[in-house]
Amino acid sequence: MNLDIGPIFTALKRHRAGALLVVFQVAIALAVLANGIWIVHQRIETVARPTGIDVENIFVVSSASFRDHFDYDASLREDLAYLRGLPGVVAASPADAVSFSQIGSTTSVWTNPDQKGSPEELTAISMDEEGLKALGAHLVLGREFRADEIGPPVTLRNMTEFVPEIIVTQATADSLFPRQGALGKTVYDSVGKPAVIIGITDNMIGSATNGLDKADHVALYPRLPEVHHLFYVVRTVPGERDRLMAAAEPHLASLNPDRVIKFVRPLERFKRRLYLADSNMAIFLMTAVALVLLTTCLGIYGLATFNVSTRTRQIGIRRALGARRSDIARYFLVENGLLSLAGILLGCVFALAVGHWLSAEYGLPRLNLGYLAGSVPFLWGIGLLAAWYPARRAAAVAPSVATRTI
Repeated sequence: MNLDIGPIFTALKRHRAGALLVVFQVAIALAVLANGIWIVHQRIETVARPTGIDVENIFVVSSASFRDHFDYDASLREDLAYLRGLPGVVAASPADAVSFSQIGSTTSVWTNPDQKGSPEELTAISMDEEGLKALGAHLVLGREFRADEIGPPVTLRNMTEFVPEIIVTQATADSLFPRQGALGKTVYDSVGKPAVIIGITDNMIGSATNGLDKADHVALYPRLPEVHHLFYVVRTVPGERDRLMAAAEPHLASLNPDRVIKFVRPLERFKRRLYLADSNMAIFLMTAVALVLLTTCLGIYGLATFNVSTRTRQIGIRRALGARRSDIARYFLVENGLLSLAGILLGCVFALAVGHWLSAEYGLPRLNLGYLAGSVPFLWGIGLLAAWYPARRAAAVAPSVATRTI
């Protein structure tokens, strides 16, 4: 089969500007497509990863005292008695952090009392014996906290003290003790105080104070939150969350005149806000990729149409000499294929360079070569489709009309 490579190169030399424009459009489109889809994939994975907790049926109450004579113990007992007594409430626990938010704290732990090596940065959440149940977290190994293990409220005097036992997520256990059983092992804080791991849960998302990448590196502490500001994590049976939220807020506000209920919000709201940037980035990148692909298609279509219109006489001569319609269409498709091939080869270089720059500047994972390989046939196919209609128009030119065209 004669592909007319020689005449194609000769024709392209006469229209170098248009040919080069298409080549660079295809190259840029490939770089944007491969890196854009790769980044969108990462954002979608982040938003869709399992939370490990019963997000849909949890609401959070924020309580803050504003008077010196505020009776913390009495208020805590009264609040918990009310919340746990509501029909439809599965569990309720005080906490000093909120999952999916920037509210919380991190702590550094070592696997040796001498703090040798790099510490493991964990998101710490102080809760009572109903903490795991209130979160809806699944305990894989070990046990939950007992009521007699819950320490006193965090104050300025004891806020730096470690706790004797902790419950950690599987991600934390694997990071602290890779290829070992973490249950029953001891970790140490910055001053060498020990804490024994008494339970391991499935991975769950804590607060985002330690970054999204390590949001599932969580440790639960058996102690009460600080006196002046605490949260209640309340888990309900499915379908009852909104009704119980509406009932709880005014009642809790009336229980104690020495504190204020700052908000009562569903945990889903914190999750949406945390992942809003990722969702918006995915939408923005998909829009940008679509616009770049559209521009590339228009460029290929425009050049192919221009070439057909300027070569009408040549097409007619070839038809008069016996060229079939399929030969004419194939000529223009091969021409477009060569331009696309040049653009794809250049685009692979662009894509890898852009991927390297994004990784170096923003800490993103290197471009997965599978996404680059998958983008090549996709872009090639789009290029052929863009050139298909002009090629059909060229093939439809009648020899009698073409030979009279000057």
